[in-house]
Amino acid sequence: MTTYRTVAIDGLDIFYREAGSRDNPTILLLHGFPASSHMFRNLIPTLADQFHLVAPDYPGFGNSSMPTVDEFDYTFDHLAEIIEKFIDAIAVQKYSLYVMDYGAPVGYRIAVRHPEQVEALIVQNGNAYEEGFGKFTNPIKEYWRNPSPENTDKMKQSFTLETTKWQYTNGVSNLEAISPDTWTMDQFFLDRPGNEEIQLALFYDYRTNPPLYPQWQEYFRNHQPPTLIVWGQNDDIFPAEGAYAYQRDLKDVEFHLLNTGHFALEEEGEAIANYIRQFLTSRLQPISA
Repeated sequence: MTTYRTVAIDGLDIFYREAGSRDNPTILLLHGFPASSHMFRNLIPTLADQFHLVAPDYPGFGNSSMPTVDEFDYTFDHLAEIIEKFIDAIAVQKYSLYVMDYGAPVGYRIAVRHPEQVEALIVQNGNAYEEGFGKFTNPIKEYWRNPSPENTDKMKQSFTLETTKWQYTNGVSNLEAISPDTWTMDQFFLDRPGNEEIQLALFYDYRTNPPLYPQWQEYFRNHQPPTLIVWGQNDDIFPAEGAYAYQRDLKDVEFHLLNTGHFALEEEGEAIANYIRQFLTSRLQPISA
C-alpha cells in the first residue's frame, strides 16, 4: 500500500508518498510544474511489488509547507538543497532518479553532487539541452530578459485553470483517458493565496538552469548512468528534440517516444511502468518479486 508521510526539513514539513519494500531498489520520483507527487499516484502502486518508491512534494507544491517568498528563497538551488536533505532524512543511500519537467533541474543538481547515489535515470519530458526548448518557452525567455510588469502579467496566464488544463490535454491522443482530477488538483494548489508569487519566483529563476546544462551533460558523459527515456513526443513545452539530445552523451540509453503530451504518465502510465520494470530489472540487482 502507499503511505502518506511528512518529514521536517529546515523547519518545513515535506510531504511524500512511499510504497514498496526498502529491501528493493529505490526510485526517487521528482514531479514537474504545476504538479506534485499526485502525478505519480498510479505509477507508485503499479511498481511497488518490485521497487521501493518515494515521491516528495517540493516546498510550495502539493501538501508540503508553503512559506511565502519573504520566508523562503524559491530557487532551483534551494529546492535541490531541500530534496537533498530529504533524501538524507529518509535514509536512502542509492536510487534511480525519475525526473519530469521541474524534476530535471532539481534532480540533476543533486546527481552532479552525489553521482555515487544515482543508479539509473528515468527521464520523462525533463530537459537538459538547449534543443529541448520549443517556441512555447519564448515568453518566459523574454521574462528572464525583462521582468517588467507587462511580462509578469503574461507569466501569470500560466497559472490559470485554462493553461493548467491545456498542459494535461495538449498533444494527447485520447482526451477521454485524461482525468479532470489532474488539473483540478493542481489548480487548487496554484490558487492558494501567495502561490502566484512563488511560481513567478521559480519561473524567473528557471533562467539559472540552461547555464548548468554543460555541467549536467558532463555528468552524463563521465558517469554514464543507465538511462530510460519515456517522452511524450507531442509536448509543446519540451519537444522531442530534447529527448534525442540525451543520446549524444549517454551510451546506455533505452529510448521511447510516446504518442501523448507533456504529462505522459496520464495517458501512457501502463506503458511507462512496463518500460521501467523491464529496464531496471535488466540493470539492477537484486530485485525480488
